[in-house]
Amino acid sequence: MQLSTLKLAPGSRYVTTYYDFRADRSGPTAMIISGVHGNETASIAAAQQLVKQLKRGELTLLKGRLVIVPLVNQQAYRRKVRGRPDLNRQFPRQSGSKGRNGLARAVFRLARQVSPSWFLDLHEANGLSQLSSRVLGQTLITNPRSPVIPVVQRQIRKVNAAIPNRNHHFNRRLHELPGSARTAAARLLRAKAVTVETCWSLSRASRIRYQKKIVRGFLQEAGLLK
Repeated sequence: MQLSTLKLAPGSRYVTTYYDFRADRSGPTAMIISGVHGNETASIAAAQQLVKQLKRGELTLLKGRLVIVPLVNQQAYRRKVRGRPDLNRQFPRQSGSKGRNGLARAVFRLARQVSPSWFLDLHEANGLSQLSSRVLGQTLITNPRSPVIPVVQRQIRKVNAAIPNRNHHFNRRLHELPGSARTAAARLLRAKAVTVETCWSLSRASRIRYQKKIVRGFLQEAGLLK
């Protein structure tokens, strides 16, 4: 496996590190981003830990390519805020669009170059979806009619089977959100794109564990991991 440690938007105020893992065998490409919102720290930690596990050989990339941007929004993260304007409304909405600010443009430029068949955007949210359909905590979100819906269903069953408290179970949401990274990847790149949302009210350790397990599950479905 080859690893390149690179800079997104080098020389700009948006600069951040990303990692490009390439297996010895050809295969699909997956892209994972986290830290679009600077206060969603468990999702950032999960992505960072995934990078460390791959570097140490604790996880093995069987084939294909995996690009991880663990901390997209450095400025918001330093202040531990969501970020204004909301970066997850700034991504391109139609073909030919480049995005509404420099950071969104840089992230999506990378996504276009990578051309992932799988795209995961890691987030956190308020509330438990098991208790209210109006909140997004503990959900996997994809666009209506997405080809990834059956995979989402399988991953929800898999992760929920290991969660004894039913109130903490994950649910599926089908929702197109123009301006989000996930919807841009699905619409414009034809990627199997999913947003992962854990719930802020749960312990940080639990949130990180759920994020990592879900990511590994999708990468296994893609054939990238054992």
